[in-house]
Amino acid sequence: MNVTLRLLIPAILAFTGHTTTAFSQNEFEHWLQRGPDTESPNGIRSQDWYNTAPPSKPKTIIVAVLDSGVDIDHPDLKANIWTNPNEIPGNKIDDDGNGYKDDVHGWNFLGGPDGKSVNKESLEVTRLYGEQKSKWEKVDTLKLKGKEKKEYEEFKAMKEVVESKLASANEQLSQLDDLEVKIMNALNAAKKELNGDTLNIEKLEKSSNEDAQMAATIIRNVEQQGVKVESIDWLIDQAKDQFKTEKEDLRSTIDYNYNVNLDSRKIVGDVYNDFSNHSYGNNDVKGQFDYHGTHVSGIIGAIRNNGIGVDGIADHVAIMPVKIVPDGDERDKDVANGILYAVNNGAQVINMSFGKGYSPQKKWVDEAMKYAAKHDVLIVHGSGNESTNVDNTGNFPNDTYLKKGLFGPKRADNFLSIGATSPEGGESAIAEFSNYGKREVDVFAPGVYIYSTIPDSLYDYASGTSMACPVVTGIAALIRSRYPDLSAAQVKDIIIKSTRPLPDTVTEPGTFESVKPTELCVSGGMVDVVNAMKMASTTKGKGKSKARMKTVEYMPPMGKA
Repeated sequence: MNVTLRLLIPAILAFTGHTTTAFSQNEFEHWLQRGPDTESPNGIRSQDWYNTAPPSKPKTIIVAVLDSGVDIDHPDLKANIWTNPNEIPGNKIDDDGNGYKDDVHGWNFLGGPDGKSVNKESLEVTRLYGEQKSKWEKVDTLKLKGKEKKEYEEFKAMKEVVESKLASANEQLSQLDDLEVKIMNALNAAKKELNGDTLNIEKLEKSSNEDAQMAATIIRNVEQQGVKVESIDWLIDQAKDQFKTEKEDLRSTIDYNYNVNLDSRKIVGDVYNDFSNHSYGNNDVKGQFDYHGTHVSGIIGAIRNNGIGVDGIADHVAIMPVKIVPDGDERDKDVANGILYAVNNGAQVINMSFGKGYSPQKKWVDEAMKYAAKHDVLIVHGSGNESTNVDNTGNFPNDTYLKKGLFGPKRADNFLSIGATSPEGGESAIAEFSNYGKREVDVFAPGVYIYSTIPDSLYDYASGTSMACPVVTGIAALIRSRYPDLSAAQVKDIIIKSTRPLPDTVTEPGTFESVKPTELCVSGGMVDVVNAMKMASTTKGKGKSKARMKTVEYMPPMGKA
């Protein structure tokens, strides 16, 4: 979907209630890598660093992208895709003995033995509600006490989420049908009024036809978003496409996300609750749902200075696709196995641009994260897009282990959580959708109108902490490529301590309140490549990365759920 489509319906009737500053096309494409002296002051200054970088002999860093899949043939990514050096393509043999046949460019944990993959999936809250529904349906809830009462209250909360979201999606679908009729009537009235003439907003505004007048308002609102309306026929086509997309998304929400009867896992064919088998799936790392992972990969490692598309943040990087994210919520088993696969095959940084509100098998993910820490692998995670304080609500995975130590929950020192900034300065610096938390979110990075690679050799804009996360992953890879003796924990520390200050006060996402940025994240700042590379150059490495991965090691089975 192009940027015009995403802006059209919000522009038509203030669908989201949000307006943005109009930037030039060039600014849209490159703002994240620029700096504070430009129209968009929240860039990371990576271009400034490259312009003055001292000579070096960088090491190529393997970055695992745990996501929806990656178009490994994209011309701006192909040369930077990881290749398993010990696997012979197409012979259906596990040549390197790592447990995965023909994993030449990564692995797909959503795949089945017949080559198909899970594309649409329910949300975790839906799965939990469906699993527990029969348990509580006939229980006399007035007699519940202690642990059982607490469990029932948790179930009741999940039931409310699923049933209310399902009702809301159905209502929105009905409203969208009505809105489409109004908008298309207005645009068709404008076409009739113009009668083949060139677009003339003033003529439409003076028309006696109220629908034509409405069309004039629509056109002005669209153009205020920085989108030039080429003709009335062009706008009609854009509107049709946008309404089709919006309705498909709502139907997907109804048929998949909140469908308690969905059984997509049969495609994979594993026994889900048994964690002793790590080797299910197939080697199709692209699949049909690879937009998100391809966009993320381009932010990290699109080929620099090749004269096409975009430049990735890291210049010496090999992208390892690990497909674990469907259109819906990922499953804990796949997250854990994705981390293990990445670590065991040499990744030094793992990008995880996904998250959910429930994690029933968090213990599996925790053990995988501890394994990554043991092998000096940095994990970078997007904080989520609910305008929520994640210090107070669940957003998983996170850096707090379930198993508590003597002094409370132990936290992972190889895990970074990322919030999103917009291109705008001042109070609007933080993206209005971004999650935040003075304990749980570490730094902010560009995450609004990020231009990057998408499947079929194309490029597109996208917004979310999913985009802010690979920005930081790219910086981490850049640091590790130049300073390989720095440990994962040191790289995390450098990224946090080298941030550039945010404005003195910013708008708290989801509110109109002005707060200090230290109330929204650990660092109180936004990532900065120049500062980070300078700090890395003066930090004495702990040498952990030199010793890692001398032999491939696999985790022992963790048993059943």
